[in-house]
Amino acid sequence: MLNPDGVYLGNYRCSLMGFDLNRHWLDPSPWAHPTLHGVKQLIVQMYNDPKTSLEFYIDIHAHSTMMNGFMYGNIFEDEERFQRQAIFPKLLCQNAEDFSYSSTSFNRDAVKAGTGRRFLGGLLDHTSYCYTLEVSFYSYIIGGTTAAVPYTEEAYMKLGRNVARTFLDYYRLNPMIEKAAVPTPRLRGPASSKDMKMSNLLLLIDQSSH
Repeated sequence: MLNPDGVYLGNYRCSLMGFDLNRHWLDPSPWAHPTLHGVKQLIVQMYNDPKTSLEFYIDIHAHSTMMNGFMYGNIFEDEERFQRQAIFPKLLCQNAEDFSYSSTSFNRDAVKAGTGRRFLGGLLDHTSYCYTLEVSFYSYIIGGTTAAVPYTEEAYMKLGRNVARTFLDYYRLNPMIEKAAVPTPRLRGPASSKDMKMSNLLLLIDQSSH
């Protein structure tokens, strides 16, 4: 938790001194944003360590207006990198009935430039995936139904377990992901072979959920 003092005071967004910590990743102050400053230093240290592979960054927030769990991801010019980024939330949608892939979005809005997801998405290399996992304060709707199910402490913990299961599924699938990322000679058409293979892999993930 990066905002223990703010949460203790009853704030759900701001720190003890009134800062929205998830807008200060570009230049956190050791005085005003000490937890953020420390975590950023640790992540940069891990990234620069040749013995460490930093593959995922996921910050977790509660959302005050939307239902279900969903993710925010980044947009990249590299189509293959963008497609790879969609794999984890697609898998999570299969594992968690309260997670909504349709509410998941990928963007690079200017107002989000100071978030951890945006800053680290620009800092880390193409082998790293940066997301924000948002979960409703209130309730979720299971696909195919219209009734809202209130979130409970157990429901939040279950979503956490399903995130862990999704990591297991992802790394089981990882050899296929790496294979899809390797280009092969292109015979014709505008799409690269690796983009086509990655698209086929995403389609396979979608089909496996039906």
